[in-house]
Amino acid sequence: MAPLSWRHHTLLQALLHRGPLSERDFHAVFAGVSGKDPATHQQLFNDTLLKINKDLAYLQFELRACINQYDGMVYYGVVNNIVDEESKLGTKYSVPQIAFYKGLLEAIVQEAGTDGSITSIDALNVRLDNQVVIVDGSEDSQSRLPSSIKNFSLSQKEKTLDELIRDRWLSYTSTGKIGLGTRSFLDLRSWFRGNDIPSCVVCNEACIKASSCLNEGCNVRIHEYCLKKKFSQRKASRACPSCGTEWPCQDGEADGDDDVNEPGEDQVSSANRSSRKKRKRVKAELVEENNNAGPSTEVPRRTLRSAKAKAVEAAQEASSAGASQPGRGSKRRKK
Repeated sequence: MAPLSWRHHTLLQALLHRGPLSERDFHAVFAGVSGKDPATHQQLFNDTLLKINKDLAYLQFELRACINQYDGMVYYGVVNNIVDEESKLGTKYSVPQIAFYKGLLEAIVQEAGTDGSITSIDALNVRLDNQVVIVDGSEDSQSRLPSSIKNFSLSQKEKTLDELIRDRWLSYTSTGKIGLGTRSFLDLRSWFRGNDIPSCVVCNEACIKASSCLNEGCNVRIHEYCLKKKFSQRKASRACPSCGTEWPCQDGEADGDDDVNEPGEDQVSSANRSSRKKRKRVKAELVEENNNAGPSTEVPRRTLRSAKAKAVEAAQEASSAGASQPGRGSKRRKK
């Protein structure tokens, strides 16, 4: 196998140094080192990532893409393929900090299918003792907890929370709550599946922030960005793929009724009639003016043509004021 080139090394260095990059930023780095736009050279882009991952597999690392479920944006990053969180966080965080993150992670994923976030107060109230396993399970196990766990203060939680957000394991959502960060979506895919986190029926990825079927007996969940793809067509059925319950429209999503703001057929007909009447009246005025002027003062063709143009323009203004699509109305009457 041919070794990685400087181009591969540059892509890896960008991700390792800057952390997960948005699709736009990563594509910009790729275009800079290869001279090719990934949008028009998709095969070259895929082959480059495949080559990198073949070499990283030996180290149990992977260059991976994910979607941040809070903003729907695609991100790229280098991840550790070992499942447990300790191996991912242990290089920087202490034992109580890792236990705190695990408690936060469990509290957030319990909101799967709804908001997928918790308030800052709930985050600071997460207990660490539930994340530490005492092997013998004796009754006095609580007293045998490490002192670093028992004495983990509120100020230490606040500091750790800030660090986890800064390192993008957690994030602030648009509502100001605490949610998972880009690195959690990248690194914890196997953890989500191993802990039976409900999956989206469209993309099969874990549902942290998603919409649930209105039928209480149905467990179907779909990401908001997957909903837009699934119901993008105006006449597409909005039925739940499992139970058939009507799926509600999301905020900012078109309800599919394009005729809501269109004028009715009666309005179109009335506007057309008004337009024709005005056109005839203007024409009659021009003819009368020409007749009154006599043969010696005949109206020049250019003046008459200009007057007709003004008449047509005035008729069009009257038509547009009454209806936005008069052509459709006239076609309907002919039918």
